[in-house]
Amino acid sequence: MPKPEGKSFAIPKQLVWEAWRQVKANKGAPGVDGQDLAEFEADLGDNLYKIWNRMSSGTWFPPPVRVVEIPKPHGNGVRLLGVPTVIAYHEVVQTVFGFVGGHASVPSAAG
Repeated sequence: MPKPEGKSFAIPKQLVWEAWRQVKANKGAPGVDGQDLAEFEADLGDNLYKIWNRMSSGTWFPPPVRVVEIPKPHGNGVRLLGVPTVIAYHEVVQTVFGFVGGHASVPSAAG
């Protein structure tokens, strides 16, 4: 697939839309900023365009996460769970990377 003019990576816009459909079906929770899926969807076209533009130009970086303590079974302490800042943004990007790279891990900011 050819890269769009001026872009570093060939990420089809349709792939970003399909990733959104999967994220919405999973009904994720808000992150540290409190934005839920309905708020993300209120400006869906612009939000998905921003994701596509940043991913295809190589300027997308993982956002900060909210840390949640999850009790371990049998009272053996807690484990930490990182909830993405904007669940919809992060989850859409993760899903796109899963489609493109064959796995669901998002590259680190360190590259």
